[in-house]
Order: sequence, then C-alpha cells, then structure tokens
Amino acid sequence: MSQKFISPYDHQAPEGAEGWKELYPYYMVFQENLKSTEESKFFFCDSQHWPQVFKPFDAITVEFAVKCLGQYNTRQWLIPPANGIDFKIHNGYCYMSPVGVAPELIADRVPQFMERAGHYFMNWNDLLENWHKKVKTVIDDMEAVTFEALPEVIDMEWVKNGVGLDPTYFMIQNYDKMIDLCYKTWQYHFEFLNLGYAAYLDFFGFCKETFPGIPDLSIAKMVQGVEVDLFRPDEELRILSKLAIELQVNNIITKHNVDAALAILAESEAGKTWLEAWEKAKYPWFNFTTGNGFYSTDKYWIEHLEIPFGYIQDYVIRLEKGETIDRPTEVIAAERERITEEYRDSIASEDAQAAFDGKIGLARVVFPYVENHNFYIEHWAMCVFWRKMRELANVFVQAGFFADPNDMFYFRREEIHQLLFDYGRGWAMGVPSIGPDYLPNEVARRKKIIDALSTAAPKPAFNEPPAVVTEPFTIMLWGITTESVQGWLSSGETTNQLKGMAASAGKVEGIARVINNPEELGLLQQGEILVTRVTAPSWAPVFGKIKATVTDIGGMMSHAAIVCREYGLPAVTGTGSASTTIKTGDLIQVDGSTGEVVILETA
Repeated sequence: MSQKFISPYDHQAPEGAEGWKELYPYYMVFQENLKSTEESKFFFCDSQHWPQVFKPFDAITVEFAVKCLGQYNTRQWLIPPANGIDFKIHNGYCYMSPVGVAPELIADRVPQFMERAGHYFMNWNDLLENWHKKVKTVIDDMEAVTFEALPEVIDMEWVKNGVGLDPTYFMIQNYDKMIDLCYKTWQYHFEFLNLGYAAYLDFFGFCKETFPGIPDLSIAKMVQGVEVDLFRPDEELRILSKLAIELQVNNIITKHNVDAALAILAESEAGKTWLEAWEKAKYPWFNFTTGNGFYSTDKYWIEHLEIPFGYIQDYVIRLEKGETIDRPTEVIAAERERITEEYRDSIASEDAQAAFDGKIGLARVVFPYVENHNFYIEHWAMCVFWRKMRELANVFVQAGFFADPNDMFYFRREEIHQLLFDYGRGWAMGVPSIGPDYLPNEVARRKKIIDALSTAAPKPAFNEPPAVVTEPFTIMLWGITTESVQGWLSSGETTNQLKGMAASAGKVEGIARVINNPEELGLLQQGEILVTRVTAPSWAPVFGKIKATVTDIGGMMSHAAIVCREYGLPAVTGTGSASTTIKTGDLIQVDGSTGEVVILETA
C-alpha cells in the first residue's frame, strides 16, 4: 500500500485544460519555485465546502473565507494548537493544509486565548445580538446597491447640482462596494464560528478524559436538540403545508405548478390567507440556496419559487396520507437529557461535576451559532451578493459584452475593473467598447478550460499525510482521520464495505439513491437512503422521505451530521468514496452508531 499521495506537481490537468492556472490569482496555485516547500505539506481536497470546479470569479468565496478563518485563529483568538489554513486551487478544486502551532509555543498562547475568548464567552449573547445588527446592516447595504446601463446623456439635474462626476464613477464605486461588503461578510462569518468549535472541542476533550471510551456520537448527542435558525426555512414550509390542509386549498397546491397555483389561490379568501402566509415566509427565509452559497450558479428559493413550492407539495401529499411531517424535537431533546444525566451521574467528584456543567453549558450556548451563521452568511447575505453581481452582468449583456450573464463569472474579480472601464471608456468617447469584439473568444476559451477541468474528479489529497491525524478541527469538521486517510490510500481495492464517521445513531437497510447535485433531489423516493458527496442545509425538506444519509466527506460537526441528528436519521459521513462505490438501486445497510456501510445487494 502506498504511504503517500501524488504530488500536485505531478498531477496533470485533463486534456483541454491547458493554461488553467492563469484563471486564478498567483497566490492561489502551486508555484514551481516553491515545489520543495509545498511538497512538504499535506493537502486535502475540501469538497465539503467547494465540491465543484471554480469559475475564476467564484474563487472569491474560498479566497475570502479561508483568509478570514485564519486571521481569527492566528491573530485574534490565538487558538493554542491551531493557526490558519493554507489553501491552493489545483485543477480547479480547493485543497487545504491546516497550519499547526509549534508545540513549544502552545503553552504561551493559552492565557492569551483564555483572556480573548473568555471575553466573548462571558458576553456571548450581547455580542451576538450586535453581530446580528452588523450582518443585517451589510445585507441592507448590499440591497441598496444598484447597477444600471449607462444613459445616453447625463441627467440635467446632475448638471444643475454641479455633481461633477459621471455614472461610470458610481458604477465602479458600486462594484468596489459590493466586493468590500462581501469581504466584510466573511469577516463577520468567522467572528464567532471558531469560538463555537473551540467550546465544543473543549467539552469534547473533557469528556474523552473523564469518560474513557465514550463514543464521539454520545458527546455530540449532549448538545443536540437546540433550536437553530438554519432549520427555520424548512419549518416555514411545514407551517405552510399544514395551513393548506387547514384552509382546504391543498388540492390547488398539489395539482398545479407554482405560477398557476398562486394565481388560482388569489381568487378566493382562503387562498388569499394562504398567500399572505407565503409572502410573510419568503423574507428572509427564502433567501436559501439548494447549494452552499459559494458559487454564482447556486439557485436560491427566492429566485426559484418552484423549489420551496415543490417541497410544500411533497409535505401536503404526506399530510393527506396521514403522515407526520414534524421534526422529532421532543424525542431528540429527551435523548439529550437522558445521556447527559447518565454521564454526569457517573462523575464522583463534585468539582468535576461542576466543570462538566460549565463546559456543557457553554457548548450549548455557543452551539446554535455553529449552524445559524450559515443561514445569515452563506444563504441570505450571499444570495443578495450573487443577485447584485448578476444585475451587473446583465448590464454587460445589454452592452453586448456577453451573450449570457453567467459569462461574467469566467473573469477574476480584479478583471471586472477592466471590463467596467472599457464599457465606460467607449461610452465617454462615443465609440464602441472593445469588449463586444474581444470577449466572446476569451469567454469561449475559458469555458473550454473550466469544462475540461470538470471532467476529472479531484484527487482526495496530495503529498505525505501525517502518521496520525490529530488536528481537532480537521477531524471534527471534515471527518479526516488517520483511518479515512488510509482508506483513500487503498481506494483501488474492491470492497462491499465502507467505513466513515458514526455521525448520527441508528441502523437501517434500504435502497440507495445516489445524488450528485441538488437538481436530482426530486428523484428521491420514500424510504430510500441518500448517498452523496456532501449535503446542503437546504436539503432538509427531503429528510422526511429518506431512511438515512451517507456522505463522502464531513465529520461529526459537518452540516450533514448535525442535520441528521436533529431529524433523528442515521448518518455515516466521511466515507471517502460512497457516492462512487455505491450505485442507485443497491440494497445497503447503514449503521450510524458504528460508522459502517455495507452493500448487501447490487442493483
């Protein structure tokens, strides 16, 4: 068995992708003159957050996110064992390399971390309330930005008021403002997140030391069952579904598409009552994407109403059959309290019990943010950001620069400045811009590269892995363990058994449904087992249909693991290759308590 992965310097791009590196900033790709340094690091593919090849503009999300993650670990909180994360784009995919702290420096960071993080922990609710205000201000500021085609002549009022500037100035300024607000969004994203993980990991470490042999899943259960805003969009759909039954407008909803149903509902008092609730739910809860908010192509409910409406149709049909559609919150909360009491009572020392109470109390206070931030940042804020960028792209389409608004995202964020100036330059001089003649061939060239990169799946990792994976964030969030890395190294072996993280308890058998993208979710049938590379929070409405979830990537604190625990579904995460090893129609057994998946019969 090989003990190391291929070097990124030896991993060639697919045919047709030549020149791909020029699509991304120089600091985001492996450089030849740094080969010896880069080959000394272990990089893993973060397809949990970025499962697709990046268009050049879309890389802004990993660029901002990982930089901002690092600044809090390294420069603000001084988290004792962990600095930031080095990252590179290789063949269009994102690769991560956690940066540890030298062992001899960890002790000196502890008191600094305790003072800095302690201030946030002691003032968590007040600071978090202020965080909500800051994020909402950013969203409002984004909403206020507009992009419009340049006028034939400058408005006379501008002349009378002596503005002394032209619309191109404000268009460039607005673009810069949007990039600035996006960057600010990602600064806020990590303000509390790393502390949320740190508090959980502190509780996790305490439990491992106090209760030798305690399963990771038992620790996770002690903080489950806490209501979080990330589940609110799905909750709104269930409320609307029940209201449809109550108002007896369910037949209208199940028999028509969204446009026709909304038009028919507007013709009756009962229908108008339902529509009023529908409109109320839309803002802000329909600012929710079927993806993860990191790509310009992600579809948001607010812009594709057929998506939430389709989920409502499914819920209504289930209600008509007499099924329950409620999340089992009481059962999960009862299990949380049972297991917490069981372990607490096993502690003999009163001081240790007090320490247990303090650590679990803090974990439960901060845990909701670990999921809630996802709605406010990746979903709501990024929904507005991408919409405004498409608004700008449509200005370019109108000016003949592109045939499709999505073409703009084949250019890096700094290149958009050139396009804006070219547009304004031609307008100012009264001559055609260069873009309409130059850009079509360049867009076609870049599309060809991105399409070629997309034909090849990413390598799971590069270079020599550590003998033992100990970095806690890597294990808890990404599910990368010593065992999973060894599984990647032996991935060529044929087997009917897969091993991953025991992410949510329960053991079931069922027919597998492999889902490769959100558009395929409609194929899921009642009672099937969802098998996918990674889930998104907005997939929650389908969890009422399925028996269990199996993912390629993700640890105990991944969204798939957390959501499955909150919905009472067995889950095995971080299997590495479930979505390619298992085929739709296979009969499989999923044991979310042991992390084992077995293919019982092939389709």
